[in-house]
Parts: sequence; structure tokens; C-alpha cells
Amino acid sequence: MASSGRQRAFSSAAGLIQYYDMEETRALKINPYLVILLGIGAAIFVEVLNWKFS
Repeated sequence: MASSGRQRAFSSAAGLIQYYDMEETRALKINPYLVILLGIGAAIFVEVLNWKFS
């Protein structure tokens, strides 16, 4: 089978994981501190509900 001139990315684990040099630019970017604060806020919210209704 002849190659059509395309370059293929390095593959590992039988092609299940592929590594690309390009970074996705359309992806949603979330600040890590916001994720931590949302997790802490959700934990506090659950604990308040547990305290109020138990």
C-alpha cells in the first residue's frame, strides 16, 4: 500500500493512543483554581443539605 504523502503521528498501544504536536485551540479552557473552588463549594453545599435534612 503506497503512502499518499501524509505524515502520521506517533502511535502507541496498538494505535489506541496517538500523540500530536498540535494543541487543540477550540477546546474549553477552565482555570484549575475554579475547578477546585467549585469542588469545595459543592462539598460544602452537600454537607449543609445533609445537616439540614438529617
